[in-house]
Amino acid sequence: MITNARLMALAGLSVLFLLLQTLIAQARPESLAPLADKVSPAVVNITTSTLVEGPTGPQGIVPEGSPFEDFFREFQDRNGGGDRPRRSSALGSGFVISEDGYIVTNNHVIAKADEILIEFFPGDGQPARELPAKVVGTDENTDIALLKVEADGPLKYVKFGNSDTARVGDWVMAMGNPLGQGFSVSAGIVSARNRALSGSYDDYIQTDAAINRGNSGGPLFNMDGEVIGVNTAILSPNGGSIGIGFSMASNVVTKVVGQLREYGETRRGWLGVRIQDVTEDMAEAMGLEKTGGALISDVPDGPAKEAGLKAGDVILSFDGAEVRDTRDLVRRVGESEVGKSVRVVVFRDGGTQTVLVTLGRREDAERAGSGTEDENDGGQSEPEASKKEFLGLTVSVLTSDMRTELGLADDATGLAIIAVDEASEAFEKGLRTGDVITEAGQQKVATLADLETRIDEAREAGRKSLLLLVRRGGEPRFVALSLDQ
Repeated sequence: MITNARLMALAGLSVLFLLLQTLIAQARPESLAPLADKVSPAVVNITTSTLVEGPTGPQGIVPEGSPFEDFFREFQDRNGGGDRPRRSSALGSGFVISEDGYIVTNNHVIAKADEILIEFFPGDGQPARELPAKVVGTDENTDIALLKVEADGPLKYVKFGNSDTARVGDWVMAMGNPLGQGFSVSAGIVSARNRALSGSYDDYIQTDAAINRGNSGGPLFNMDGEVIGVNTAILSPNGGSIGIGFSMASNVVTKVVGQLREYGETRRGWLGVRIQDVTEDMAEAMGLEKTGGALISDVPDGPAKEAGLKAGDVILSFDGAEVRDTRDLVRRVGESEVGKSVRVVVFRDGGTQTVLVTLGRREDAERAGSGTEDENDGGQSEPEASKKEFLGLTVSVLTSDMRTELGLADDATGLAIIAVDEASEAFEKGLRTGDVITEAGQQKVATLADLETRIDEAREAGRKSLLLLVRRGGEPRFVALSLDQ
């Protein structure tokens, strides 16, 4: 009896296990219709209209007084010719985020539009209704725009979800106005996370849910009906969906929308440094235990300079969060409050230091330009020209002629690269004739002896690489070269 009871228990557990497996396998809902019904009233089609000048290309030319003159004039007028302005229309998508009529879409959907018309989903047997919209604010960096309509009553709206919790493989649903086929639904999964296309603040969710032209600005929903992305771009050789679409993550969008709603513009934090990623050979050359962080290549006038940050510092932590790379730092700084004092941990001279920086506003810095130049000394004597080969490079002390040719200030110091061995590591890493070496081993170099000393010091310290700060056209970057050459 005991044996039979055990067998029955085991059989029961087996059946339960099979049922659990079946439930897991059927995790995908049988139908997305309930979800579509729930969110559809908040999804909108957007039609924009822009007044453009008449055609400026070649027109039909006939001699004055020709019998065909009237015919060609009539033909051009009938086909929009001549100098008369005409209207150009475009389609896109969007979604309502508040009952009082705030709507999110892509900036490129409404850019340069004179008129914006919002078409709402037809419901309860009623036809779709249309309302004009005005632009509250836009952000070109994330391609987000916030619109506002005035409705007779409260509007149906959807809420943002937490895009950071979306996992690769999660089911998602896209809605919008693809190719003018309004209120169309497509479904797929999250294919990848944290994709970057071309912007500094990019954080895209990649999905295979069908996204086509006209879907721009529409929502990407999770299975709870929350917006976790704004459909923005596709990767396609022919302009149609091939299953690679990109939605700007909601955790980026919510911060932008909040600022647009409050100020009508974005207000991003600004640190004021030029940075680059840390490679393995750079980390070895500086004595870092691992790659990571953001290497400061230049510190123009701004918050960082005022706080004491220097070129050659590696930013390891910003406002209490570890910095993975330059993209991570740019996003963290941009999302920070203007005027906030933050602790920045840097690696400098073989150890870590903490610097307190009060952030400025990026938009103000961009309007102001690149800052001021140092004044001339004018009284320096010209060093004697000479050259020497180091690490696959032939370098020379800067002369007046070189400064003029390279567009440098009269008091600029450093070593000009006058030749690069094409078989060398230096050539592989992009160093070219005309580049100027201003630092080696994170110390300034003005003479050939300075560079030779830095190389000897690095070898004596057991380093495998030497870190150089190189400028081209005024733009700095660090390059690590192997000393085993």
